[in-house]
Amino acid sequence: MVSVHHAVAFAVLAATFGAAGAGAWTYYRNREARSVLTHLLALAQTILVAQVGLGLLLLSQHHRAPHRLHYLYGTLALLAVLAPWMYAPADRRGRLAWFTGATLVAGALAVRAYMTG
Repeated sequence: MVSVHHAVAFAVLAATFGAAGAGAWTYYRNREARSVLTHLLALAQTILVAQVGLGLLLLSQHHRAPHRLHYLYGTLALLAVLAPWMYAPADRRGRLAWFTGATLVAGALAVRAYMTG
């Protein structure tokens, strides 16, 4: 189970930075967020939620991370991808900026979680 958590960590990093890059490129080009981008952002959020779920399963089986900061960074990454659902403006361009920025922050926090795990 630890190896699955480790493997999904790479998927989280690839999905978050890939979706954030695509979102930033779309925002920079003054384009609308199309279905591919919205699916990429949703995929990054889904993989991150699954990673936190796997971490909770490991924790329930008495597997502990070497550093307590690992739990903090994982929790903050989860909160980062959930925040735009509550705070993003109704404007489509503003929502794109919020979701892209939150995905980038979640990716950076996932890097820190990986480094402390």
